[in-house]
Amino acid sequence: MDKSKLPSRHTTVGPERAPHRSYYYAMGLDEAQIAQPIVGVVSSWNEAAPCNISLRRQADAAKRGVKAAGGTPREFTTITVTDGIAMGHAGMKSSLVSRETIADSVELTVRGHTYDALVAIGGCDKALPGLMMAMVRLDVPSVFLYGGSIMPGRYQGRDVTVLDVFEGVGKHSAGKMTLEELTALEKVACPGAGSCGGQYTANSMAYVSEAIGLALPGSASPPAVLESRDVYAERAGEAVMRLLRDGPRPREIVTRKSLENAAAVVAATGGSTNATLHLPALAHEAGIAFDLFDVAEVFARTPLLADLKPGGKYLAKDVHEIGGVSIILKALLDGGYLHGDCITVTGRTLAENLADVVLPEGQDVVMPVSRAISMTGGLVGMRGNLAPDGAIVKVAGLHTRLFSGPARVFDSEEDAFAAVTERRYEAGDVIIIRYEGPRGGPGMREMLSTTSAIYGQDMGDKVALITDGRFSGATRGLCIGHVGPEAALGGPIGLLRDGDIIDIDANAGTMSVRLSDEELAARRAAWEPRRHNFQSGAIWRYAQTVSPARYGAVVHPGGAAETHNYMDS
Repeated sequence: MDKSKLPSRHTTVGPERAPHRSYYYAMGLDEAQIAQPIVGVVSSWNEAAPCNISLRRQADAAKRGVKAAGGTPREFTTITVTDGIAMGHAGMKSSLVSRETIADSVELTVRGHTYDALVAIGGCDKALPGLMMAMVRLDVPSVFLYGGSIMPGRYQGRDVTVLDVFEGVGKHSAGKMTLEELTALEKVACPGAGSCGGQYTANSMAYVSEAIGLALPGSASPPAVLESRDVYAERAGEAVMRLLRDGPRPREIVTRKSLENAAAVVAATGGSTNATLHLPALAHEAGIAFDLFDVAEVFARTPLLADLKPGGKYLAKDVHEIGGVSIILKALLDGGYLHGDCITVTGRTLAENLADVVLPEGQDVVMPVSRAISMTGGLVGMRGNLAPDGAIVKVAGLHTRLFSGPARVFDSEEDAFAAVTERRYEAGDVIIIRYEGPRGGPGMREMLSTTSAIYGQDMGDKVALITDGRFSGATRGLCIGHVGPEAALGGPIGLLRDGDIIDIDANAGTMSVRLSDEELAARRAAWEPRRHNFQSGAIWRYAQTVSPARYGAVVHPGGAAETHNYMDS
C-alpha cells in the first residue's frame, strides 16, 4: 500500500526517519513490516475487574487479522476505572472522568506514533464510549470490538449478577439476608471474565457500537469466555485494513441518522441512562449537535422490544443465544424505527447487513414491533421547573410512574447512603442527592449502592430518588438522574429544602417542585456556591472545563471547532 498519504510516512519513510525505524528494528520488525501500514490495536486490558481480563487474548487475535491483511499491528493499552469496584465511595468520582482520559490517551498514542488505523477493544463501562470517541475524534480508519459480557452466576437455583449482590447489601441491612447468605452470593455472582451481564452500561454501549455502525455485525453479542470472540477480533483486524484502503472513516459512519439508530437500540432494550451522556459526547467528537433532549426524542418514539435486566428477566447471554444484537436491529428496522441507509464498517448499509436476519419464533427475549412490551422506549427524558435542562429516568419494568412526596435532601451520596442503611427515611419520600453533578461532584458519581440498598429493603416502589449525579445501568426504580442545571451551577435542585413537595410524572416526562417562581428566585439569590475537596489533580482539571450533562459532560470544543483532520495532515 502506498504510504505517501498515510500518517506513518512521518515515522517510517525516507532517510531522515532512520532513527525512528531503528526503534521498530529493536522490537523485532523487519524492513517489509516497517514499510506496511502501521495499525494501533488498543484494549483496556487490566487486572482491575473481570470486564477486562479477556481483552489481551482478543487483542492478539486482532493482531493476527491485521497481519493477514497486510498491516503491521502495534498493541497498546489504556486505563479503565471499574464502576463495580469504584461504586459507593469517593473512587466513583474517577469513573466518568476516565472516559475522557481513555479518549485522550488513545488520541495521544495514535498522534504521537502516527498510526494509520485503529482496532479498539473495550470492556468496562467507560472504555466503550471512550474508545469510540477517540475513533471519531481522530477520524482514523477504525473498528470497535466489545470484549463481551460475563456469564451469569448461579445462586439458589437461579441466574444472578452483581446487581443481586448490591441489592443483597440492602436485604442484609433490613435483616432479610444473613451475612452467610450474602457471602455465599458474592462468591458466585461473577463466575469469570466479561462485563456485567444485564442491559447495563457496557452492554448498552456494545449494542450501540453495532447500531451506529462502528462494530462488525454480530460482534457485540458473544460472551467474553467464548472462542467466537477471537474470530470476531481477527475479522476486525482484517476489516480495518479494508477500511484503510476503501473507507468509510468514522465520521462518514457517525451521522445524525446513525446516532438516532444508536438511541433507538438503547430504548428498545431498556438500556442504561448513561447512554444520554455517551451519545451526545460521541456526536460532539463528530461536530454534531445531539443533546439529551435529542436522545430522549428518539426514546419517546421507539418501542421497547427486549425483556432484559434490570427491568426485565433476561441477560446478554440470552440475546446471544437467539441470534444477537442483529435480531433487535432487524425487529426495529422491519418496524420502521431505524435508518437502514446508514453506512457501516462493513462498507455496506445497516439494511444490507441485516438483509438475511430473521426474528426467531418460540422465544420471548426480543419481540417484534407487533408484540412490543411498550410502544415507547425503556427510558424517558424529563423536564420541569426542577430540571429546566432536563433529566433522564429508566422506565423499563417500572411499576410506579406517578409520584408526589416531600423532599428528603442530602448534599452527598455518602449522607444519603447512611440514611438509607439506617432507615432514616419514610415511604413516600423523594430522596434528593445533589452536588454530585459533573462539576459539583466533581465527576458525576453513580448511585447504585444507594438505589440497590433501597430496593433490597423492599422500598424500591415506595420512594423516588432524584439526583444531579447519575445511575448505573443496573439501577431500577423511580430514579431520575442527570438533573440540570446541577446544584453546583445554582440549578433548582440546589435550592430544595426538606419537605418541599415534588411531583413526578414519568409518563408525561415532567418533574416539578411546588414552589413559585418568586420563591425559587429568592432562594437562588441567597444561594452560595460550595467548595469541593478536589482542588488539584485530574478531577480538579476535569471540573474546570466539563460541560453540563445535557451535552454529554464533555471537556473540549469538539469536532465543530477543528481546522484540520489527523488523517489528512
